[in-house]
Amino acid sequence: MSEKMLYLSRADVEAAGPAMEEIIASLGMMFREKAAGRTEMPPKPGIHTRPDTFIHAMPAYIPALNAAGMKWVSSYPGNRLRGLPNITGLIVLNDPETGLPLAVMDATWITAKRTGAATAIAAKSLARPGSRTAGVLGCGVQGKSNIEALRTVLSLERIIAYDKDPGAVERFLAETRKDGGIEVIAARTPFEAVKGCDVVVTAGPITKVPHATIQPGWLGPGAFASLVDYDSYWDPRALAEADKFCTDDIRQLEYAKSTGYFKSIPPVYAELGDLVSGMKAGRESDAERTIACNLGLALDDMATAPLVYRKALDLGIGTWLPL
Repeated sequence: MSEKMLYLSRADVEAAGPAMEEIIASLGMMFREKAAGRTEMPPKPGIHTRPDTFIHAMPAYIPALNAAGMKWVSSYPGNRLRGLPNITGLIVLNDPETGLPLAVMDATWITAKRTGAATAIAAKSLARPGSRTAGVLGCGVQGKSNIEALRTVLSLERIIAYDKDPGAVERFLAETRKDGGIEVIAARTPFEAVKGCDVVVTAGPITKVPHATIQPGWLGPGAFASLVDYDSYWDPRALAEADKFCTDDIRQLEYAKSTGYFKSIPPVYAELGDLVSGMKAGRESDAERTIACNLGLALDDMATAPLVYRKALDLGIGTWLPL
């Protein structure tokens, strides 16, 4: 019998995509395994063909989820002007027993959903349980997925959205309002999407030199911020106001610093796995300012891709290719 693998296009992945709640649960298990030292993930190497772009190789293995493979992903902010997505890539899912490739799938949907799921997991430990208002700066794919994920773990009632592209804001408002049950408004300035919000998500392009739009005093006491765009949106003095600054992986953060990112950030209080496993306390008072800067892990992808693969098999989605 000849070996074969399943190819899943972007449309196939979207059709086989699990619910956000399922992704959050899988990532939660992964982070507990990571904290216990039962996963394998080297820091992601990359190449950089243009300023403020990258193409990264992201391998990982999660024995408890029987998941092994790699994502080859690129981020090119200028693609928006070409009518192309900022983030694109492919995931190769391997059989941990034989090493044979089981599937190759588009990474766009998975990258968006697992990034939002990681923010939601951080919010469980770091956001105030009574958080009602969220501000999002950057209304592209990541802004939408992060708000979707946060709504599964917090009882949000109001979303304030900002983007320098008015069209992106309008699309975000229209899509978010489809779900109903929540007030969604446009912010005229970045300040309006931060000041007074219980939760803030910055999801703009990642840059080595932060534009430092968010100033000291904007993020209020008791607020939680998720830095999807690294520190690009933040003035270092605003970051220094955080009582707890967390990340998903310290080794990757240090590697990113060695390549020119994160020139001025606070000391890391904990990794996300430490919070999920209870090895370190999350929020300890209603007045704490808390920040999670999750870089995005290959482990996130390996916790999500098998969910897509199994559902595609169940539904008969995808194209079989010979090896």
